[in-house]
Amino acid sequence: MNTATRSMNSRWLPGNRIELLCCGEDYYPCVFQAIDAAKHAVLIETFIWFDDSVGRELRAALMRAAERGVEVHVLVDGWGSPDLGAEFTQGLLDAGVRLRAFEPVRRLFGARINMLGRMHNKLAVVDGRVAFVGGINYSRDHVIGLDPQAKLDYAVRLEGPLVEQIEAYCRTKLNTPQPPREMWLQRWRRLRQRRHPDDPPRPDEGAVAAFVTRDNDRHTTDIERHYRAAIRSARSRILIANAYFFPGYRLVRDLRRAARRGVRVDLILQGNPDMPWVQRATMLLYEHLLRAGVRIHEYTERPLHAKVAVIDDHWATVGSSNLDPTSLSLNLEANVVVRDQAFAAVLRDTLDQVLRRSCEPVRLSRPGRLRSAWIVLRSLVVFHALRRFPAWARWAHHASPRVVPVQPEPAPVQEGR
Repeated sequence: MNTATRSMNSRWLPGNRIELLCCGEDYYPCVFQAIDAAKHAVLIETFIWFDDSVGRELRAALMRAAERGVEVHVLVDGWGSPDLGAEFTQGLLDAGVRLRAFEPVRRLFGARINMLGRMHNKLAVVDGRVAFVGGINYSRDHVIGLDPQAKLDYAVRLEGPLVEQIEAYCRTKLNTPQPPREMWLQRWRRLRQRRHPDDPPRPDEGAVAAFVTRDNDRHTTDIERHYRAAIRSARSRILIANAYFFPGYRLVRDLRRAARRGVRVDLILQGNPDMPWVQRATMLLYEHLLRAGVRIHEYTERPLHAKVAVIDDHWATVGSSNLDPTSLSLNLEANVVVRDQAFAAVLRDTLDQVLRRSCEPVRLSRPGRLRSAWIVLRSLVVFHALRRFPAWARWAHHASPRVVPVQPEPAPVQEGR
């Protein structure tokens, strides 16, 4: 990542128009419509892209864009998207889509083994004008009409100055500098936006927001630092919905301290998990948090995949980062953090509806002496691990990831008769 992109990370910019999107029902039509309207460039990063009805719809939209001369780049994670077949990818390559894999999957006896340090982003940028950031992958298990157990998740659609940062971030990771023609077009679009009030808002209008990423170089704790700063400054309410919740020691301590000083702290966590072992790990923290006054609610309607939060009436975040060791210590992640009362109110009202309609409260148990001693011992072990995990994880995962172009299949050799 170059110095220019590093300096842009976490920089607050005013003048953004931000729309909350819920699940695949909202998200996919918006993204596919933007791709179909693209005139210059489409950049996509995604952890999961499956060869199913949703994945094939994305494939068709990208191929249409590339065939009409749009520059199309896609970066998928090799572990998250390991089974895109030759026929699926060949059609993309033939149409002119430039497809890359982040750290291609390695297998041992058929099992994927290199699961650490993944590219977990879910980003899309179209024409440097509109961007999408969130936690939604490209697969049918995000659409309730296609899968009754579809995951609950969120993303945002952005217009405004922040889109330029997101585009620069995607281009740097793809190792594809912006062509001079695109640079001039982008400058022209910014000038036109200032003169036409119907276009995306000017820098002095709209929401203040920052694009915050996590990597294993210069931004190892940026997303966690934004969470912790907002939690420490909270005065009335903290509302977090997070699918895989097992944060570091300091973030748990900040949540407990907030609850003890009178802030209402609500956590919406998995009650119908897609990976039960993750829920069991999270439950190790329940008693410690409940005893400090934190309210825990388990979402039971279907699997929870959200990574969002609202604090007081003005701070909110939506993105790909879970509050667990892999997201906070190993993966490449990307969130948008927003300081805007209107957007915070929309997200808060959405989460409050989820909390009222589809969640079960977790109650504090009343253990006997022997169980109390076990809880204290367990907490000591868990929190010692939470303190040390980031250092252990980075020590264990020290290899530099590779971004590998997906190559076309070689043409069959025609044998002479």
